[in-house]
Amino acid sequence: MQPKRLVEAWVDAFNRRDVDTLADFYADDAVNHQVAETPVRGKAAIRQMFVDAFALTEMICEIENIFEDGDWAILEWKDPIGLRGCGFFRIQQGKIRLQRGYWDKLTFLRLHGLTGESAQASP
Repeated sequence: MQPKRLVEAWVDAFNRRDVDTLADFYADDAVNHQVAETPVRGKAAIRQMFVDAFALTEMICEIENIFEDGDWAILEWKDPIGLRGCGFFRIQQGKIRLQRGYWDKLTFLRLHGLTGESAQASP
């Protein structure tokens, strides 16, 4: 599967909260590094990361753009409550080997009511 198509399928599984399908997109030794967090290493740990995240919040990924270059796909996304970010996916042999995501963690926490502050609070 081409990188762009794999990321489109990844977004579909993410929005369905389908952790098993999400995990299947990753190589056994993959790394998922959301830069606001510690890198998560290995398919099983990445699956658990999704289980934990979906238990904590409702998240929806709306595609704004997907770009493909060689074995890389770049996803520019937004969610309905106002967060935006981007993700870089290195795809090799049909599996995600590296995913790196950039988003504002404080805004995420505020929008989901996880800081004790309202989403309207100023930084």
